[in-house]
Amino acid sequence: MKTTGLGTDVSRTALVRRARKVVRVLGVVHPDARCELDFTTPLELLVATVLSAQSTDVRVNQVTPSLFAAYPDALAYARADAAEVEEIIRPKGFQRAKARSLVGIGQALVERHDGDVPARLEDLVRLPGVGRKTANVVLGDAFGVPGLTVDTHLGRLARRLGWTAEEDPVRAETEIGALFERKDLTLVSHRLIFHGRRVCHARRPACGACAVARWCPSSGVGEQDPDVARTLVRGEIVDPEA
Repeated sequence: MKTTGLGTDVSRTALVRRARKVVRVLGVVHPDARCELDFTTPLELLVATVLSAQSTDVRVNQVTPSLFAAYPDALAYARADAAEVEEIIRPKGFQRAKARSLVGIGQALVERHDGDVPARLEDLVRLPGVGRKTANVVLGDAFGVPGLTVDTHLGRLARRLGWTAEEDPVRAETEIGALFERKDLTLVSHRLIFHGRRVCHARRPACGACAVARWCPSSGVGEQDPDVARTLVRGEIVDPEA
């Protein structure tokens, strides 16, 4: 038997089956689940993901077109004046620290990787301002290397679903990842993050409008009335029963 973070005893096999069922249903609910950062190259995705910390993808996407035009490659970032980078990214906040990271990333890429973004996690996490979450986004969406992106949304949903009790992202990544086949980890990330942004909110989850509530030990923590819950849903979702 396994005790989940929510105190519910379930067998390991049952937990795996339930987790995979949830992800399959979320695939119907969110058929367009994907990385919501705009990018065309691994470097652009790396930069956008670094900027997304403590910000929203929408805000990041508002500043990156100008940033990408001004700094088209790693060498441009390496030679950049941090103050000028700050001015471009100022609307999203935390511009000073983020500008230093971007300049440092450019310098590290030029010095260590001939200006290319590496496709190995161990190399990515050695870059300034890059942790496992950022590295897994880049690996999964730029290089097709499966990885689990444990951001605030995925971590919250996994704990509510009883897949882990861990608050530490690295330990949570290990526990959650063990429930799925490795090849599916990027897909799992996208579907849970989409659901967290649209339905399973931090403060008031729309439980009455949640397609996976029946498999969620925490389904009672949010709004239960279906009509009210639907007003809490952000964006369009697909009814899996339709």
